[in-house]
Amino acid sequence: MTLFIEFAQVHIQRRTGAGCVESNGFCPDWIVHNFSRYVDPFWEHVYLTLVSVGIGFAISFALALIAHRRRWLAGPIVGVTGVLYTVPSVAAFLLLLPITGRGNTTAFVALVSYTLLIIFRNITTGLRNVPPEMVDAGRGMGLTERQVLWKVELPLAVPEILAGLRIAVTTTVGLATLAFFAGAGGLGKEIYADIFFKSNVVVAGGLAVLLAAVLDVVILTVQRALTPWRRARA
Repeated sequence: MTLFIEFAQVHIQRRTGAGCVESNGFCPDWIVHNFSRYVDPFWEHVYLTLVSVGIGFAISFALALIAHRRRWLAGPIVGVTGVLYTVPSVAAFLLLLPITGRGNTTAFVALVSYTLLIIFRNITTGLRNVPPEMVDAGRGMGLTERQVLWKVELPLAVPEILAGLRIAVTTTVGLATLAFFAGAGGLGKEIYADIFFKSNVVVAGGLAVLLAAVLDVVILTVQRALTPWRRARA
């Protein structure tokens, strides 16, 4: 009940001023004078995104390595993570509230659950797509199975792995706007605070889009650094 009262309260904001502001328009002057209110929510959004994706990647990576050696586990893992991925996002936050309470914990549990399927499938796909002759060549050089994995298979699977990471990051940036329902803050809190005011929505939503774009460029840069052979072949 408290959650819905707070959600209703954020919409009841009186903005005083003439013309543009009162008509809920796009007001550059208002944005300039009020931009500071979005700084802390932006960094909260960055924190929610990076921590969630980091935890999700660590879990997915461990599961993928296990499933790579025991192929029969891939199906059950995809099944479980697929069920988590299909849960409606708002419902996931609200269903977790009685268990984990309001705050970052609930947000992290929900956001991590949406990254698992994406990252897991891309890692396992990347490992499966490594040419068998490359694996045989590694074994022929006397590498152990562990060395083949880390020195041959994983490096060659980097493009697929990072492709999954890119999707997970952009998805998480969007879903993190709903962390407001769990009391975790972020840009979603500002968006829903005055959802009918164009200036507010454009700034808060624009910062979320900018964050997704910047993180995507960072991952692409890392991919180029880790796959020099692709640049040489091009």
